[in-house]
Amino acid sequence: MRMSQGVEWTLHIVLTLAWLDDDQPVSVGKLAAGHDLPAPYLNKQLQVLAKAEILESVPGSRGGFRLARAASSITLMDVVAAIEGPQEAFRCAEIRQHGVGAALPRSAFGAPCAISISMRRAEMAWRRELASRTIADIRAEVDENAPDAQRLTRSAYDRQPTG
Repeated sequence: MRMSQGVEWTLHIVLTLAWLDDDQPVSVGKLAAGHDLPAPYLNKQLQVLAKAEILESVPGSRGGFRLARAASSITLMDVVAAIEGPQEAFRCAEIRQHGVGAALPRSAFGAPCAISISMRRAEMAWRRELASRTIADIRAEVDENAPDAQRLTRSAYDRQPTG
């Protein structure tokens, strides 16, 4: 399974906004510069997150993006589904019924395809794992491993230190 770069980009942007931990919007240009990303393409990705109600788009010269809800209510699956869409990664086309299988009686295919079942089971496990992890969980994990991450992020986005 291959996901677009947009998933990684937007997860980092959402984490950045969680670290800023305020209601001040951040411009696309600043967010793009903070991660060395192309602003026009990043803007398209962030608009998708706004449509999914993960981010809020604030118009105007001092506008930008901010979290639309608490980091504890945004799962990794929310972001992945917003960027990649709800389609399943694996789609069974029943190719077992083609080629040499075309000569077999239909009764040979009465049971569900074992490959399809295994792939769907794996995808469901992957989706459950992503749905069980929030941006707040990721933030806590990074904060534990890199205690200065929030302070450095806030400084990079001209925010006052916390606490």
